[in-house]
Amino acid sequence: MTDILVLGGAHIDRRGRISGTTAPGASNPGTWKEEAGGGAFNCARSLARLGHAVTMISPRGGDAEGEAVSAAAVAAGVIDRPFTFLDRRTPSYTAIMERDGNLVIALADMDLYRLFSPRRLGVRQVRDLMDAAGFLLVDANLPPETLAAIAKAAASQAIRLAGIGISPAKVVRFIGLLPSFDWLFMNEAEARALTGEAPGDHRAWPGILRQAGLSGGAITRGSGELVAWDTSGTAFLIPPPLDRIGDVTGAGDGFAAGFLHGRLNGATLGDAVVHGAASARLALASEMATAEDLTRELLMGTLPLVPAAEIVL
Repeated sequence: MTDILVLGGAHIDRRGRISGTTAPGASNPGTWKEEAGGGAFNCARSLARLGHAVTMISPRGGDAEGEAVSAAAVAAGVIDRPFTFLDRRTPSYTAIMERDGNLVIALADMDLYRLFSPRRLGVRQVRDLMDAAGFLLVDANLPPETLAAIAKAAASQAIRLAGIGISPAKVVRFIGLLPSFDWLFMNEAEARALTGEAPGDHRAWPGILRQAGLSGGAITRGSGELVAWDTSGTAFLIPPPLDRIGDVTGAGDGFAAGFLHGRLNGATLGDAVVHGAASARLALASEMATAEDLTRELLMGTLPLVPAAEIVL
């Protein structure tokens, strides 16, 4: 089993859902919920539930929210190794969703992540964890200079590296680092921000990103056809519709977890895409950011609901 080290966002997600038709600029009746979240953390929890040995490192405040994140890590089977700043607040993400689960607007209070500086990678505990890791996962919540240092360390130790784009504003932190990644997971808005391109045909994305230096990755497009590629070829898949969406938050992170689970267990590109789509489906059906009942058995049982990917060599 590959030891996975995750470095990135682990914070509090606050999400309000409007009960009726959205009325901009007015008070809207709705419901509120709060849970631990973060792109890298969502993926880490799903990978741990799928049986992988996962350790998470992220900055955390010395508050109740930080304790809630730690408790969520333990509950999912993630080994939590935070940098705790007792006088700081744990980062948070606050979103307002429409009745159907789609995002209206969100606010990310993530200033604490800038304290995850490159020198933190020199801490003995972090060095030991990186030496033992067989795979690294990062997200774009971290500062650009820290991401560059992680990419350099991964290359020097021949450790495979994957990344999660997080948002159009943050994914640009990966510019200049693309050749370092084995896989980068993003949505189409993030791909446009990363490349400055807006192709009329989404099937052009692999060529554009390969030209930019990214040898492997995946672009999810909501209910539209997703695209994934690596050195073996390109895969396309239209996710099957769901009768009911619980929450769109975390669906991309769920795809990344399922895809990586497949790849780390020797799946082909096409099979890994199916695993990713099945995992995203389970995340979408959940009212939470991750499928809390996720297991290998549940994922395997969901695979038949996903069509085979179209492969282009």
